[in-house]
Amino acid sequence: RDPISKTAPSKLFNFTIRKTMGIPIHDFNCGFKAMQRQVSQDISMYGELHRYIPVLAYWRGFKVAEVKVRHQPRQYGRSKFGPSRFWRGLFDFVTVFFLTQYNRRPLHFFGLFGILAFTAGMIINLYMTYLRFSGEIIGTRPLLLLGVLLVIIGVQFFSFGLLAEMFSFGASARDGDYSIRNKLM
Repeated sequence: RDPISKTAPSKLFNFTIRKTMGIPIHDFNCGFKAMQRQVSQDISMYGELHRYIPVLAYWRGFKVAEVKVRHQPRQYGRSKFGPSRFWRGLFDFVTVFFLTQYNRRPLHFFGLFGILAFTAGMIINLYMTYLRFSGEIIGTRPLLLLGVLLVIIGVQFFSFGLLAEMFSFGASARDGDYSIRNKLM
């Protein structure tokens, strides 16, 4: 019942969250949310993460469902929907995506980018090495700088992933999750 300027972005947002997170809910933006007390105590909320309560609850092991509600026209105030809300929602999506998908395995994300950048940089540098041994001058070519930059970025991404993995493992050990340690002993 809202104008297409509000419904089209909302449908795109809901479709993206539904497919990315694997939760069959049609309207994550709905302001009406009912939950058990345990859910509200287990989920830490900040910023504008209220849209993602079903996602966070689902990933904490709670059952999630939706019930149709009747659309009520706005009686007071103005809509705060606009371009800035899109960017805030996008950043919150990235936050929730990492919290749910890569919280316990950050190296899988950062390592992938690290390996891709490192491999591309090495291929470029091998090509530049070939050109150098063929007698060409490569010191002034931007491709050489790109190759070196990609190798450095690749190593940094991979190292960042390893550090994040260590922090994640340390946090899970502090929280009492000794499953890996117990399997090793």
